[in-house]
Amino acid sequence: MRSTARTRLRLAGALAAVLVAAGTAAGPAAQAGERHHPRPTLAGLAERHGRYFGSATDNPELTDTAYTGVLGHEFDMITPGNGMKWYATEPRQGVFDWTAGDEVVDLARSHHQRVRAHTLVWHSQLPDWLTSRTWTADELRAVLKNHIRTEVRHYRGKVYSWDVVNEAFNEDGTYRETLFYKTLGPGYIADALRWAHEADPHAKLYLNDYNIEAVGPKSDAYYALAQQLRAQRVPLDGIGLQAHLALQYGYPATLEDNLRRFSRLGLDTALTEVDVRMLLPATADKLAQQADWYRWMTEACLAVRRCAGITVWDYTDKYSWIPAFFPGEGAALPWDEQLAPKPAYYALREALD
Repeated sequence: MRSTARTRLRLAGALAAVLVAAGTAAGPAAQAGERHHPRPTLAGLAERHGRYFGSATDNPELTDTAYTGVLGHEFDMITPGNGMKWYATEPRQGVFDWTAGDEVVDLARSHHQRVRAHTLVWHSQLPDWLTSRTWTADELRAVLKNHIRTEVRHYRGKVYSWDVVNEAFNEDGTYRETLFYKTLGPGYIADALRWAHEADPHAKLYLNDYNIEAVGPKSDAYYALAQQLRAQRVPLDGIGLQAHLALQYGYPATLEDNLRRFSRLGLDTALTEVDVRMLLPATADKLAQQADWYRWMTEACLAVRRCAGITVWDYTDKYSWIPAFFPGEGAALPWDEQLAPKPAYYALREALD
């Protein structure tokens, strides 16, 4: 990006902090002015392009009213970060608990938002009863089928899409040696998609993974699998590219080409878990680079007709998962820990405008 654009982003970030403070001090008068001259939201801007703009959320933060105020206003698609995963929804075999997932769905409905449901089959965050014993293929197939059918039926008509199978491949494009792969073989993916479709024929069904933004061995594996599934008429609607990026590893320059090749297979794509982390401390230069990346990802999605939308993996650094999993890294999201917009937020607006 040219230096003038970088300067503009830095000034925008500084201006945001001033406006947040001024809005807080101005109180009802400022709020009344906003009602008379509402600024388009990220979702509103994305809608002009036929896209959605969403955020993940998680149940513990829903008691934070300042947080939920932005969540309910700025986005039109919500993803439950944990509440629909297997450990939460079937903590004991055959005993289902919808409390956490329902809370997010109800919140989304109250704000006229849709829900990207996440996730039915994943190797992580499984309940102990599932991982602590050995299953025969017939036993595990029955357990998997029951879990998928029961959960998808519960949310039938309430969600836009499902991440049906999450993170099925290794970095080199080989299948991840999960409980499901080792016991059932690669056919578990097609079965999961079929069972989900039977339970809710109207929900869009995705495969979802990280480090598949660029063309390479892992994204090639998904491309080959998608070709195979489409040839077999397995109900697959899209590929979710998580887009957990890090400044120190470089931008995936072939993102648009990758989105386009999946589109040519007749599949939707989506950027499903977007964040751009950095080595701390955050600096003006790092925040400007981060803003570039958010802009470029958005422009790539807008350039490919079948890229359905973008979801940030929560919108604020206050609730980011990054610091707990990548010590010394963070500042990954478009809003800071005080819920003030960062340069990345203005870059998103600029790309969508």
